[in-house]
Amino acid sequence: MRKTYLAIVLAALVAQPPAHAATQIADILAANQVATGGSAWKGKLTLQSDYAYSGQGLTGTTSSLADLEHGAFVDSYSIGPTRGASGFDGTHAWEKEQSGTVTTQEGGDVRQLAVNEVYRDQNSWWHADHGGAQISSAGQKNDDGKTYDVLTVVPKEGNTFDAWFDTRTHLLARTVEMQATQKITTFYTDYAVTDGVQIAHKLVIDDGSGVANRQTMTLTSAHFLPAREVSSYAKPASQLHDYTLTGGVTETTVPFQLINNHIYAKVSINGSKPLNFIFDTGGHDILTPPTAKLLGVKPVGSQTAAGAGDSVAQSGVATVDAIKVGAATLTEQSVSVLQFSNAAEGIDEQGMIGYEFFARFITRFDYGKHQITFIDKQHFDPKDAGTPVRFRFYHQFPEVLGSYEGIAGRFGIDTGARTALSLTRPFAEKNQLRDHETNGIEALTGWGVGGPTRGFVFRGKDLKLDGLTIASPLTEFSIDKGGAGGVDAFPNNVGGGVLKRFVVTLDYDHQLMYLKPIQGKVDDLDTFDRSGMWINGDKQGFKIVDVGKGTPADVAGLRAGDVITAVDGKPVSAIHLYDLRKRLRNDAVGTTMTMSVARDGATRTAKLTLRDLLG
Repeated sequence: MRKTYLAIVLAALVAQPPAHAATQIADILAANQVATGGSAWKGKLTLQSDYAYSGQGLTGTTSSLADLEHGAFVDSYSIGPTRGASGFDGTHAWEKEQSGTVTTQEGGDVRQLAVNEVYRDQNSWWHADHGGAQISSAGQKNDDGKTYDVLTVVPKEGNTFDAWFDTRTHLLARTVEMQATQKITTFYTDYAVTDGVQIAHKLVIDDGSGVANRQTMTLTSAHFLPAREVSSYAKPASQLHDYTLTGGVTETTVPFQLINNHIYAKVSINGSKPLNFIFDTGGHDILTPPTAKLLGVKPVGSQTAAGAGDSVAQSGVATVDAIKVGAATLTEQSVSVLQFSNAAEGIDEQGMIGYEFFARFITRFDYGKHQITFIDKQHFDPKDAGTPVRFRFYHQFPEVLGSYEGIAGRFGIDTGARTALSLTRPFAEKNQLRDHETNGIEALTGWGVGGPTRGFVFRGKDLKLDGLTIASPLTEFSIDKGGAGGVDAFPNNVGGGVLKRFVVTLDYDHQLMYLKPIQGKVDDLDTFDRSGMWINGDKQGFKIVDVGKGTPADVAGLRAGDVITAVDGKPVSAIHLYDLRKRLRNDAVGTTMTMSVARDGATRTAKLTLRDLLG
């Protein structure tokens, strides 16, 4: 097992080293080959490794079966209440996530990271051509009283990672590799001889979020085996028997609210009263801690969770008996327990419905009628569903190949995003989009698991999703340094601001999305805030979190930290946060709002006059 989070890296091609550097690199790798057993590796075809796992408040076991000859592997885990696996058959990467679904992984950087794993398993750097990799020296580094030779490695078809070799023992001591939004350091210690070769008996994985979140794998057995059939590494079949449509129906439809371009509908957990959940194709099935407490569901562990925003959060894992939406029910499910920011949405989000539910049915989001329909796969007829758009999976996130302004790119389909089209910072920088877009504004544009996100917002050019064109959606590119918008492996993001133009039907088995245009006018389409401030809910009112320089809010004298207590004489206790946000987007240019604002124990009045900020 490598991780329980998404894997991401910004790959950079490394120039060929000069002759003296190449000699130094060859010497480091030759010393490592000798130190780990040298010729004793000859003829070793398959390695089976089993580990005891502890970390993040959980215990369990992991195992790895590695084909050292042809380059393939299967990693599996049983940790706390969760079980799953990932693998690579030599061509394709795949994942079996904790609820049992199995997907081929072609999106993001999953395959590249699998190639990296194979490269290290096979010790391909010992070959004369380094196994096709580009390797450069990062010099010597000192840490905790030890000195290391550090090499930067870019395997063919893989991603960049650093390998640290102990200058005293010449053994591999650690690797450093970007995975998802985090830099993952894996420490290799307690080497001992197995069948003539040195193998690390202890692996410690550090995701950079603190010692308390480290994960330790201690080797319990290691065996070199004869070659296995190729089928041993192939993607397994999904065996799912945990979902039903009750009452003999072939589909079920429930109403939803569309708030901040987010979809909210009622969900029952373990037979509970209806609870308010967000439906997010970029997420998983989740309970918030207050919901878990209300239901008597007890989470275990404390794992790191990352998404939009620069920070990481902590999540537990729990098991629930049943999750029900209309007549659609999933049973015996592992769910995450994670706190959302209700302050950012102005609505009590009690949980999330994500991939696990959508993978078991045909899922239809009708943004025109504000309805969600779950359809039995055997009774789905795509004839009138709309234009088919192919997608692939980045972990459990649908990713479409397409283009923006004719520039090829990858685009995630995210019903949980308020924005229309969000381009990642690496995509924008690589294609010099800021140089092309002079009319726009930098602003705080969203709030995710990792906190606030910032972007440059402008009126965009055409977006193509597998050939289907969406004309000039409101667009932003991220200016975050971390989080999903700040890394290259994450796709650009297509959010509710684009998707609400359509009836969206998702067929996860066939990796197809159908888009059928909504008839008539679409409300609140491609609008953007005209105040220049971001507001969150607060016990005293609506708290101003951010004010852009020179914006109407700034001109009105509003400041971050101010709390709005009334708007046009109406107390905010009688106003929904999302309704005020909608007014700030949609009220006409020149509209003036009178706001009562609390600051430093005193109340003042501000006159806010709306203005188009995008030029």
